[in-house]
Amino acid sequence: MNILGIDLGSTQTCVILTRKSFEDDREELAIIGFGKSKTQGVKKGAITNIELAAKSIQQAVARVQMMSGVKNFDRVAVSISGAYTKYVKSPGLVINPNGGEIGIKEIQRAVLDAKIKANIPNGYEIIHVLPYNFKVNDIDYVEDPLGMSGKRLEVSTHIVISQEAHIKNLKKAVELADLKVSNLVLSGYASAIACLDESEKELGTILVDMGGAICDIVIHMGNAIRYNECLQIGSLNITQDLSIALHTPLKEAENLKLSYANLGQEPEKIIQVPSMGDESKVVECNLGSISTVIYSRAEETLMILAQILSKTQLARSAGAGVVLTGGMTKLAGLDKLATAIFDKKAIRIASARDSFISSFDEAIKDPENTCAVGLCLYEAGYFTPYELDSNQKLRCKGEEMLYNEIAKKEPTPIKEEKSQIFNENSQENDTIAINKEVLNLGAKKENFLTNMWHKLVNQF
Repeated sequence: MNILGIDLGSTQTCVILTRKSFEDDREELAIIGFGKSKTQGVKKGAITNIELAAKSIQQAVARVQMMSGVKNFDRVAVSISGAYTKYVKSPGLVINPNGGEIGIKEIQRAVLDAKIKANIPNGYEIIHVLPYNFKVNDIDYVEDPLGMSGKRLEVSTHIVISQEAHIKNLKKAVELADLKVSNLVLSGYASAIACLDESEKELGTILVDMGGAICDIVIHMGNAIRYNECLQIGSLNITQDLSIALHTPLKEAENLKLSYANLGQEPEKIIQVPSMGDESKVVECNLGSISTVIYSRAEETLMILAQILSKTQLARSAGAGVVLTGGMTKLAGLDKLATAIFDKKAIRIASARDSFISSFDEAIKDPENTCAVGLCLYEAGYFTPYELDSNQKLRCKGEEMLYNEIAKKEPTPIKEEKSQIFNENSQENDTIAINKEVLNLGAKKENFLTNMWHKLVNQF
């Protein structure tokens, strides 16, 4: 399966292509291509010119196709900026009259009940419904209720929503690039999937993806995202500050930022930069003044982030500290500055982890690519244990490997949407009956799996 992740940022479009395969009953996910292009038609996370945004996507995808030799993609995941998203909390409840084992149907009904009860503002659509706490009878904080016995199943959910117009514009831009969106994923969520390890998720981590024009913030606690927010400030603001302070064109200011990001480099050294409006003239300045501008804006950004996070109790409970990723984290000394501002919080500068994905260290280790890598991981199945995706379909972690095992024993072709994704219409249509034993990856009996697969196919 070829999975394409498209991160349409405000300053740069990053595209990663991965190939998912199974060898010796083991899942393999490898990067086989990546490409970047300068983003046009996007400002502060919002599309302002659909045709230019589509062109940016086309250029990056063309580079991926050239590198990999792959022209067609099985799934395409696209990031959606946190700039035009909000979140609501909503509880769900389902009664299991006989008090028998809780199966996938009961979990699905509980999550759908939470979705139905959610107070969604007019003009918004749901991107994710993320369960973060299950309760079975009187047992609270249940990680996974599947297979437990109980008459009452409750769920607490974090629901990410975005403006309908923004979603339509984003999908149209991708379609104009001759691609079809499989899923929209909150950019901060995708970055968290790529960056965080299991200990950080369990203890609670604040992740900030510091991009060109915005900083996406999520708090991952336990087994799901519990908070998302956005600050519309990024590394582009540093470029603008340098341009104004030195009276030099934006292009030259960007080059200065990238070349002299190290705040400790020879502060007294004098350099010359072209003058704005007349590049034949030059402006002299010392590296100390450049460092001061960069330092001041970086400090201000981190202080605003700390102020935003101080308003939520979840941030104070994040035991694993703060993880920073994204292009802006390439500024030398940013981690030390963040340590001083995020009082008593551990700070880590991160790129995508390579424990799930292989090949192309250049793509993995660049923090600018974190979100795009996370998009591929999301489509490969590295999401929360249960969630409703942007298509409003229930996704269940770990199912694909089970059905892959069944496929080896059965000649009947398997459709992914029937194995891993369950449509919400099944709440009314009671034909999907998949019990706990089917979902148990430890079930190894060939006759049992074969019989259950025949029943599942017949029901569809």
